Amino acid sequence: MFKGFSFRKRKEQEPIVPPTKLDVNNDSTIPGHVAIIMDGNGRWAKKRNLPRIAGHHEGMKVVRKIAREANSLGIKVLTLYAFSTENWKRPRTEVEFLMKLPQEFLGTFLPELIEENVQVRLMGNENQLPSYTVEAVKKAVEATKNNTGMILNFALNYGSRDEMIQSIKAIANDVKENKIAIESIDEALFNDYLMTSELGDPDLLIRTSGELRISNFMLWQIAYSELYFTDEFWPDFTEESLRNAILEYQNRSRRFGGV
Repeated sequence: MFKGFSFRKRKEQEPIVPPTKLDVNNDSTIPGHVAIIMDGNGRWAKKRNLPRIAGHHEGMKVVRKIAREANSLGIKVLTLYAFSTENWKRPRTEVEFLMKLPQEFLGTFLPELIEENVQVRLMGNENQLPSYTVEAVKKAVEATKNNTGMILNFALNYGSRDEMIQSIKAIANDVKENKIAIESIDEALFNDYLMTSELGDPDLLIRTSGELRISNFMLWQIAYSELYFTDEFWPDFTEESLRNAILEYQNRSRRFGGV
């Protein structure tokens, strides 16, 4: 049919065997920025016939363990979705408990964070937060501002749509005041107006509890993040769970729209 063309049997290639052990010695294979949607505290408590706040308290202990492990693995930024702009819809007693957790958590964990050279950051709309919540986090931010190690970034009263709307308003205002030209607006400029401008986009997004959705979390920033979902509730998430997520990340090929 095709003159002068012959079909030859292609030599079979050896199958590629993905790594089964986490490579912690190669910085290029450790995600620089890991973001976690910490979900399932309430359901964890319900399975044990405990009040929902018991799940949140247990989840707080897990934050400490995972922050330690992430730091030891060489992760540069760990962003934790602690409270969303939609979480205000929850029962008042539960919200009040959640607002007091930063005081307890940072009150006991802050000395270790300072010792381990971890820097605390906060992103979200602070205006709606109780003063005692903001003060607790700001105290940790101030105490660790000169640390040069891993950034532990808490997303508190954070919503991605709200973040983008506020960014658009800020850009529009700067255009109005002739600080920037409309023609200069591009992805890089928009990034500069986001709360994560100094952190970079997440390489890996983890969600616990088996839910398969993003829940208004860093919608712009995760455009090319690797997504990892686990059925484990957040209080059951361990150091080994984090390592398994990173191993899965290391077994993937990130092409960013290319080949």
